[in-house]
Amino acid sequence: MVRSDARENRARILAAAREALAADGSTSMNQISQRAGVGAGTLYRNFPTRESLVLAVYQDEVARIVGTVPGLLARMTPLEALRHWTSDLVEAMRRKHGLGDALGPGAQHAISEQSYGPVIAAITELLDAGKEDGSIRPDADPGDFLQLTGALWRAASSPEDRAPHMLALILDGLRTHR
Repeated sequence: MVRSDARENRARILAAAREALAADGSTSMNQISQRAGVGAGTLYRNFPTRESLVLAVYQDEVARIVGTVPGLLARMTPLEALRHWTSDLVEAMRRKHGLGDALGPGAQHAISEQSYGPVIAAITELLDAGKEDGSIRPDADPGDFLQLTGALWRAASSPEDRAPHMLALILDGLRTHR
């Protein structure tokens, strides 16, 4: 069992690292510990290496995004939930590029493998809800959707963000046409 203060320290470290690394992938571990308001020993006890910290930040972000699916489906239609969730995923993937600067190629590959299953499961849940209510075509495939939306986080976000328009086109292609 982990003490509450230890959980709080870990959460503060992750939040500080998420912000700092997204802004500058070369942020030092000392800068992150200062930003989190913890000592270097606390930081290294939780995350013995820089790579372990970056991986934890990314995994935490994926878990957060995946965990929003039930709440979105409770409040929105499946297509609107899918639009909202995908927009959140796009923003997270854009931030991930800042985190990617702090990882080696092997860690980047590992992170992709670890997040693929949970992300596909979330997409499946969203698509299945739309198939069930008849708003999403029955042949919609989670893997295809992920491949298509991969272009969204790579799309230029300035001078005009094209991702919302591109997402609207993708979602229109998922709709059942009666």
